[in-house]
This record gives sequence, structure tokens and C-alpha cells, in this order.
Amino acid sequence: MPTPSQSAEFDLIVIGSGPGGYVAAIRASQLGLKVAIVERENLGGICLNWGCIPTKALLKSGEKYESLSHLKDYGLSADKVGFDFAAIIARSRAVAKQLNSGVGYLMKKNKVEVIEGSAKLEKGAAAPKVVIALKAGGSRMVEARAVMLAVGARARAIPQIGLEADGDRIWAYREAMAPKAMPGSIIVIGSGAIGIEFGSFYRALGAEVTVVEALDRIMPVEDEEVSRAAQKSFEKRGMKFRTGCKVTKVAKGGKGVQVAIEAGGKAEVLEAEVCISAVGITANTDGIGLEALGVNMDRGHITIDGHCQTNVKGLYAIGDCAGAPWLAHKASHEGIHAAEHIAGFKTPNVHSPIAGCTYAQPQVASVGITEQGAREAKLDVKIGRFPFKVNGKAIASGDTDGFVKVIFDAKTGALIGAHMIGAEVTEMIQGYVTAIAMEATEEDIHGIVYPHPTMSEAMHEAALDAYGRVIHI
Repeated sequence: MPTPSQSAEFDLIVIGSGPGGYVAAIRASQLGLKVAIVERENLGGICLNWGCIPTKALLKSGEKYESLSHLKDYGLSADKVGFDFAAIIARSRAVAKQLNSGVGYLMKKNKVEVIEGSAKLEKGAAAPKVVIALKAGGSRMVEARAVMLAVGARARAIPQIGLEADGDRIWAYREAMAPKAMPGSIIVIGSGAIGIEFGSFYRALGAEVTVVEALDRIMPVEDEEVSRAAQKSFEKRGMKFRTGCKVTKVAKGGKGVQVAIEAGGKAEVLEAEVCISAVGITANTDGIGLEALGVNMDRGHITIDGHCQTNVKGLYAIGDCAGAPWLAHKASHEGIHAAEHIAGFKTPNVHSPIAGCTYAQPQVASVGITEQGAREAKLDVKIGRFPFKVNGKAIASGDTDGFVKVIFDAKTGALIGAHMIGAEVTEMIQGYVTAIAMEATEEDIHGIVYPHPTMSEAMHEAALDAYGRVIHI
């Protein structure tokens, strides 16, 4: 544990109450530390209030509405099918509010003091001092044995080309999550998880959606095979894609927005009612005193070691502000690890396989290395695939789009990558995450008995396929 300071009020001060910060505070309290958490806006952070959770509420509404157009496939019918856009948004906001209240309850239960305000760091003895501009007015200075930065990130803006949320025609995630009215057409700039999820939601409700991507394929962090399959599935639903396009200007005019693009030496202007910016994030590391403390940074993100420590004594950083992958579950994992390290646990480095999930229709989930990455690393690999179109549960459910793909190290038999596209694959990917974390080989996975009928059987068959043992194809 960091050296105690005689004037320290707390053992740990956590700045930011997102899925990394509030989880870290709870774990530290469980370990007997006296903890305070500083939040400038809403408990739960962006993920709970304006990100992970409320977007899934929107996507579920879109999924259920879209499924009504396929009732005939199940021998069903319904009259006067429609939706109340305001009610859909209200439900999403209610979900966020419920969980926000839940975090407040957890803070009280675990005796974590919540300080509402904006924090700034100054030099201290055992760890930096925290000066808080309180929401209620005035300021408060607190000291602790350790300080943990869990300040997250915000949507990236590119004002040079006019790509900056204005609350009217140009949206970032906040505006896209709670608009005043349902737009008829949307241009989404960026085809990562955020862009694809918003595009999927609005398309499900009938909007014309065009996704613009600078690289040569959508969802570029995913395995190429999955990216191609995803685009085909999204196009079947009516989404349009423009890949390999550079956005040169975004401008408002008339009743909509114009997005100027260049591709292959040709210029073009796309038009829609609104534009959603999904071009990445910027860490919330500015204006909190990091420069004066001499904190090591890397392109706006805080540099940390294997225990989430910065180069400054007593200062830790976790989650989005500490670099990729920018995922809530990664932040929570780091928060718990850092809290245990502060409490004196002799734990191994924080690194663990982290799955990526996109909750569109169809869903996409992955963990570990891609086929392209394996080839670039010149690894000798065995690859297996299994399509849902021949999986019994998928056929019975009418969810036959997609497949499972696995990558094994041919020399050791270790599972090193898994990539999935299809219904509810975000729930299934954890099986492969566990396998990689436990260093499972093909023999381990082949020997597992998967329940029947389930879509998870495709995970077993894909592993069998990599070694020429597949049964159902």
C-alpha cells in the first residue's frame, strides 16, 4: 500500500464513477480501505447514463419492432403495427435512471463517500492532492494514500471539417440517444461499434441509413471474414455503406446536412436529415493537472504499467483514459486489479483477454487474434468455421445468419482467437474468453459437452472443424 500521509482523509480517492471507477471504489471498500469517489455529472458515468446500457435499450426496441415484419415466418400475424418514438427514448432514459440510482445505493452500502464536483490534481506527499470544485459551490481539497483516475473519454470532434456535435443536425452519441424526433435519413461517419449500433437502431425503425468509413471495410478491428459477412447482412436490412472514403467537410443547409467525401480521386456530396459522428473518442485528460505533475502520456492517454500505476507516486489510471481497448468491462477489470494492488495484494499483471461486442442485428463478438493478424505475425494456425444455417436451434429460432470462426496455434493447440457473427453471439463469446484465459487447447474444447439444442453447439463444431472432425457439415 502507498505510504500513509498524516493528513490523508482517505486511503483511496477515485475520480470518475463509470464502470471502472465505481467498481474500483466498491472493491477497495470491501478490502477495508476508506474510499471517496468524485463525480462531476452522473453516477455510473457515460456507459451507464449515455452509452452501453441505454443504447442496448434502444437496440432492443428496434429489434422487437423489426421482428414484427417477420411474423408470417412464425405463423403469426398482427394488425396496426407501429411505434411511439418518444416512448422508445423515454424507456431508454428510464433504464439509465434506474441503474444510476442503483450505483448510488451501492456507494452507500459500501460506505463510499460520494463528492459531487470536478477534480484537479496538485502535487502531494504520498499521492497527488485532489482539489474539487463542488457542484454545490465552493471547493474542497482532499488527500489520500492513492488516487485513481477513471475519468473516461468523450466523443471525438473534428472541427476543422465541421464534424462537431451541435445538438441539431450533427449528433454525437448523446444527441443520437435522445433526439426530439425520429429522423427520416441519417449519415453515420465511422463504422466501429458505436456507428454500427446507431445505424442498426435507426434502420430498424425505418430511417435511410448510410455509413461512411475511411478504411476499405466496415468494422475494421474485426476479422475480415466477419466484416464482409456483417456488411452483407446489414445491406440486406437496407443499410448503405461507403468505404474507403475521406470526409472533407460536414455542413448544415436547408433541412439537413451535407457530407462531402472523396474516394478514388472523385468528390461527392451525401445528404441526409442528420449526421452522426462516430469517429472515435478523446480521453478526458485535459485540464486536470496532469501536465504539472509530469504524468507520462501517449497521444492524449495516460501511460500505465501492468498494475495500472502511472509514473507519478500514488497515482493510478484505468479505463478509457488509460488507452485501448475502450470498453466498459476492461475498465471494471482494471479497476478491481488496481484496487487490490493498492490494498497490498501481490497480483499478476492486469492483462487478460478482452472480448469486443457490437450489439447490432446481427451481433458481432470477438476475442484474441484475427486471421489477418495471425498471418502477419507468421503464425502457423489451424482455422475452423461453423455456420448457424445448419445449427438446429438457429433453424428452429429463425436466426440462421452468421457463423463461428476459431483460430488455434497449430504447434501448441492453444486457442488464440475467436470471431462470431449472429444472434446473441455477445452472450456466447465469454465461453471462448474463458478458454483463452485458462490456456485451453483444442483437446479441452473438443472434450466439452455442449447442451443441445443451443446455438453454442456451433462453438464446438467450429473447434472440431479446425482439426477435420466437424460433424454436421
